Amino acid sequence: MPLPFLTADRAFEAADDVPLPHDDRDRWRRPYRPGPWRVGAAALALLLASFVLFAAVIIAATASVASAGAVFGIALVLIGCALRLLRVGVWVSGRGLRHVGFLGTRTAPWEQVAAVRTVQQPVRVLGLPRTVQGQALVLVRRGRAADSPPALLTTHNADFLGRSEAFDRAADTIEAWAEEHGRG
Repeated sequence: MPLPFLTADRAFEAADDVPLPHDDRDRWRRPYRPGPWRVGAAALALLLASFVLFAAVIIAATASVASAGAVFGIALVLIGCALRLLRVGVWVSGRGLRHVGFLGTRTAPWEQVAAVRTVQQPVRVLGLPRTVQGQALVLVRRGRAADSPPALLTTHNADFLGRSEAFDRAADTIEAWAEEHGRG
């Protein structure tokens, strides 16, 4: 069963001679693969969910069905959180740029995007309060104050921690999408 949210399109890696390989421009796609920290955290959540599901089966066999239903609901929440964690990131299409967070999603049509650029700034390590000096891909919107543009990707988030080459490739691809669609 293919899981399109788990892997990036092979077209981004296969066609090095074409700067923006894409078949369907209106399809949302993530131009990079999720990093090992993100996949590992999702795998641990799914492992925990399997134990909770096993506990729900045991509770259903030995205790009340209502208790088993509550534990089953907890397992469903864990599975939903693991799947949402895998969808977190930056997605692009012909319509705009989408920044998917764990609790919310922000979409910026290309008409509102003034620039997407890589900057040196303090970034959070794996989203925790600790900050270190690193690179961030930021989105600058037209007509908005550029005092603190939000970081779309960083060199120290769950996708790119310890993978600076992957960050550079992803940032270059997203910047190329913004440049191509910003002109049109």
